[in-house]
Amino acid sequence: MRRARLHIFDLDGTLLHGTTAPVQISRQLGLETETVALDAEIGAQRIGPPEYARRIHALWARLTDDHVTAAFEGAPWLEGIRETWAEIRERGEFCAVVSLSPSFFVERLTAWGAHAAYGSRFPDVPFTEPVDPGGVLSAAAKVTIADRLCAEYGLGRSDCIAYGDSLSDVDLFRAVRVSVAVNADRHVSGIATHAYTGGDLREAYQLVCGDR
Repeated sequence: MRRARLHIFDLDGTLLHGTTAPVQISRQLGLETETVALDAEIGAQRIGPPEYARRIHALWARLTDDHVTAAFEGAPWLEGIRETWAEIRERGEFCAVVSLSPSFFVERLTAWGAHAAYGSRFPDVPFTEPVDPGGVLSAAAKVTIADRLCAEYGLGRSDCIAYGDSLSDVDLFRAVRVSVAVNADRHVSGIATHAYTGGDLREAYQLVCGDR
């Protein structure tokens, strides 16, 4: 019998082509430049995820659910996300999204067919309280969540396929047997099992269809 697999997708720079959820959200508030600068700081490891979350939370003082909806619907998603996840489900396999971006954005992807979606926990929008640093995800947290999902689905790390593009995906890529670098930078391109450059998730998924 063919063993099921768990496909774990990063969001920023992976499912979102060339951008991040915070940048797309900030664009709705006219704060794109400030957030691109923040993304550069965390990408260069000058700040960590908790500090990033604190500063982005402060930028989003005027954020409403309508802004988040507009950002989600207008974002430059890869083509074929729903179709890929539908095929994964039809094969009796599982798909999840794990991202350092806010959970109120990431969790919307369950409506597209993801079995699970995890992001950093932020207060409800509009904000009336500060962000809790303990709820902010990290690269290591991606591995912890993968292990939790494996336990839930009766799988092991050897049954996981990770899709990602950057530094926050390194720990997970090293923990699983198969990985796909999607439009990736140097941090993961050298350690991935497969590499994909393009704009269609169906093509990236095809790279792992024969891996068992």
